[in-house]
Amino acid sequence: MNAYIFLIGLCVVIITSFFFGLLAKKTNIPSVILLIFTGIGLGQLLEYFNIQPEYFSTLEILGIVGLIMIVLEAALDLELTWKKWPIIWKSFMIAFVLLTATSFFIAFIIRGFMQGLELLPALIYAIPLSIMSSAIIIPSVSNLSEDKREFMVYESTFSDILGIMAFYLLLENMNASSASRVAFVISSNIFLTIVMSVLLSYLLVYIIQYVRSEAKFFLFLAVLVLLYAVAKLFHFSSLLIILSFGLLLRNYRVLLFGKLKNWFNPDAIDRVFDNFKMITVETSFLIRTFFFVVFGMSMSLETVTSLWVWLISISILVGIYFLRYILHYIVLRKNIFPQVFIAPRGLISILLFYAIPEEFQLPDFESGVLFVIIIVTSIIMAWSLIANPFSKNTTTMSMSETKEL
Repeated sequence: MNAYIFLIGLCVVIITSFFFGLLAKKTNIPSVILLIFTGIGLGQLLEYFNIQPEYFSTLEILGIVGLIMIVLEAALDLELTWKKWPIIWKSFMIAFVLLTATSFFIAFIIRGFMQGLELLPALIYAIPLSIMSSAIIIPSVSNLSEDKREFMVYESTFSDILGIMAFYLLLENMNASSASRVAFVISSNIFLTIVMSVLLSYLLVYIIQYVRSEAKFFLFLAVLVLLYAVAKLFHFSSLLIILSFGLLLRNYRVLLFGKLKNWFNPDAIDRVFDNFKMITVETSFLIRTFFFVVFGMSMSLETVTSLWVWLISISILVGIYFLRYILHYIVLRKNIFPQVFIAPRGLISILLFYAIPEEFQLPDFESGVLFVIIIVTSIIMAWSLIANPFSKNTTTMSMSETKEL
């Protein structure tokens, strides 16, 4: 392909994604759906001209970088205060319980459709389908009232992090000799990762305030990606490094105590945060755009014509929303719309699905299930947002509702 035609194509995709974002804000239709269908169209066009690029390596790299950027963007949005503590612990509890319950429910659904399958291999496929997509939720809930928006940001971020940790910890302990051994490995992994993440985060924030170069932001992004990749090679839950760095940069006034306050310059950190936030948002937008377009290009439309795909997809979708309704009603009691229906699957589900090692892959499991669930959950979210009567610009929650949340 001519280099100039390729560049023209990249620029057109970015410009189109920008207008999709504007359309999403006006209509509440997630731009991700439009990007995926754009990718499908481009894929059909390339197939017509008999061009068959290699998608997987591109999708994997975009997914890893996108995952880092999305978690970092979410962490930079999360404000830790005692006032927000009820939202934080409730969203964490819902994310944890829903991830666990949904994963086992989907695993049993998969086992029901694939006779003779063991529980652990089924869980490997179930976890990616159980993770909410902060990549879709965060830019889509801007028109909700502040408390609902923050709740969904926290819940989706916790779902991402817990889901990724659970997926890789399960993979790394598939051949463990006993349940006690698995529990020990997981707990020690999490403990060591938390200690390492906190220490590295304080060190990076301390250093970044003294770096005067204008190119320091992509330098530190490179450092974060490097730390993530190295920690992943050593089988640590490396996403915690990204989360803790973002949380510290956003909430350093709360997280600095004792003599640590004397080591940090608030004015310098505030300037760093503003610029870092802007670059993170811009980079996340770029990565998301190409990831979902490439995912659409890699999709085979033949996989969604199977009756088996639709039967298992519908069964999974019913379980997802039934469990969400039950748990949201128990924890929040009221004011659960449209949160119950905001449960899209997206970038992380795709990334983890394609990260399943060859020895654990199920030849009979159609990738069309992933595609159907991503599209349907995004459409349901779009419907709930369009039907939602509240807007942060027009209506806010009452004081009683806020206390209940």
